Amino acid sequence: MKTPADIYTEPDADVDTLKNLGPLTGMAGIWKGTAGVDLHPAAQGPEHQAYIERYELQPIDPQTNGPQLLYGLRYHTQIVKPDSVEMFHDQVGYWLWEPATGTIFHTLSIPRAQVAMAVGHAAADAKTFRVEAVRGSETHGIVSNPFLDRAFTTTRFTLEVTFHPDGTWSYEQDTVMTVAGIADQFHHTDRNTLTKIGEPTPNPLTAAR
Repeated sequence: MKTPADIYTEPDADVDTLKNLGPLTGMAGIWKGTAGVDLHPAAQGPEHQAYIERYELQPIDPQTNGPQLLYGLRYHTQIVKPDSVEMFHDQVGYWLWEPATGTIFHTLSIPRAQVAMAVGHAAADAKTFRVEAVRGSETHGIVSNPFLDRAFTTTRFTLEVTFHPDGTWSYEQDTVMTVAGIADQFHHTDRNTLTKIGEPTPNPLTAAR
């Protein structure tokens, strides 16, 4: 993509984020999934784990980088094992939509000292889309703390989202890893279907008006 000559002038933005989320529209709100399945590496071999998830996605005010305009959702997903309160997985970040280019950005941060940004493209009315991050990329990469980078090296991350006619949505996630002591790459996978349990709160600019 060519960099514009004017990198400072900001475009006009619609203050109502919920009307401008493109393919992310169906994700806004508070969701629960009770049939999650995780496959991860363990000392004794691959291990399956069922999980329950609460996923909250709230609209933020439009964001600009000079002429670039982004609409998005701030999210927090909390995952526990069935009949447990101990955190199994916790993750925060943003889902962002750039209408001008049809680009989706997915940023994620987890309390294992690991961050990533996955990128994909979709039509505004897409019912499914896919984002990807690759180790070493300067625009859609993965950064891990020194121990994880040596012992469980994440080389690629993909996430596919699908919206269903009944209003639910599901995801399939594949984290490709090189695990110390294992010859073949390991596919750490997660999947779940989410049902809405709460509506989104309008972004501050919309609420103020």
